[in-house]
Amino acid sequence: MMNNFQIVQHLKHLKLSGMAENLELRLLEAQNNGLSYSEFLGMLLEDESEKRTNRKIKRLIHQAGLEHAQTIENFDFSFNPNIPAQYIRELSTCRFIDKGENIFFLGPTGTGKTHLTQAFCINACRKHYKVGYFKFYQLFEQFKQAQMSDRLNRLINQLNKLDLLAIDDFAFRDISKQDAQIFYALVDQRYKRKSMILNSNRDISDWINIFPDPIIANAILDRLAHNAHQIVLKGESYRKKFRQLNEKI
Repeated sequence: MMNNFQIVQHLKHLKLSGMAENLELRLLEAQNNGLSYSEFLGMLLEDESEKRTNRKIKRLIHQAGLEHAQTIENFDFSFNPNIPAQYIRELSTCRFIDKGENIFFLGPTGTGKTHLTQAFCINACRKHYKVGYFKFYQLFEQFKQAQMSDRLNRLINQLNKLDLLAIDDFAFRDISKQDAQIFYALVDQRYKRKSMILNSNRDISDWINIFPDPIIANAILDRLAHNAHQIVLKGESYRKKFRQLNEKI
């Protein structure tokens, strides 16, 4: 007859770490509560399933570049009464991803655009979507590096496999004609198929100015905005308000 130590070793060998970690606890529960064999086994299987789910979510968050991201749970909706909280919470369920829709977070610095962008990305990872989160300059730096190493097509293909592509600080600076063409290819291939989140300090009417060619600019912006939810965050900066509160304390 196997002892508990031997059972744990077998579970680890079979890569059932969730069951192995909780075996002692579940045996004690079964003993104290008179659980049936099927109830005891069911709890162990739930432990294993939960462990694997959490591991997958953690891997997706890492791959997305979101290890230190903010979440919807710690977003302070109360700091600004102008924020459409109900609308944002509904969108955070990520059903927009299934429809291939986009989201724009627009507004001044400090109003919560980056926080909400990251929070939506985290929720998407929790629902097992493939996500990529980039600062605007980081994405175009990747384009540049990919061109230099002759792997641009590979990079575009990787980005197009993402269910959700988020770009923080969109329209932060002007881009070259070559970068505009690459970005057009990316947006065109994702159009109506895969979702994007863009946040920006600039009004949408100003976005066209970062592109060197108005024709390609219109083509890009038309595809981005066609099925986009536009959320304008008004009010004073949260960071400024928080700093003022600390100074008073």
